[in-house]
Amino acid sequence: MAHENLNREEHIEGSSDRSFGFVFAVVFVIIGLWPLLSSRGPRWWSLAIALAFAVVAVVLPRVLAPLNRVWMKFGLLLAAVISPIALAILFYVVFTPVGLLMRLFGKDPLKLARDKDAASYWVPRTPPGPRPDSMKQQF
Repeated sequence: MAHENLNREEHIEGSSDRSFGFVFAVVFVIIGLWPLLSSRGPRWWSLAIALAFAVVAVVLPRVLAPLNRVWMKFGLLLAAVISPIALAILFYVVFTPVGLLMRLFGKDPLKLARDKDAASYWVPRTPPGPRPDSMKQQF
């Protein structure tokens, strides 16, 4: 039996409704107070929404359950879309050009090129390494 669970059907549990409410309250407080950094007035509508989220999170957090579920599904959708795009950009913008440049300049850091004349691919080490008796009771 395999150790890993390679099944893509995982149950992902979201945050509690109360912490969801507090997080959104903090987000709306930040949105409400952000204009103060540029000497403007606060956004009162945002502060009112923040207060509403905080009160509901304290008094009756289960009211936030549908919003919490929708937010979690939105996050999973974003992860399913953004993750492959980000990995593709990383691969094609970073790794592919580096690999092409290394081939162009004849670099082979892993020594993968075949040498028909080589008697062995063993790499001699100088000095040969630690003494064999020093490897006892490693853990």
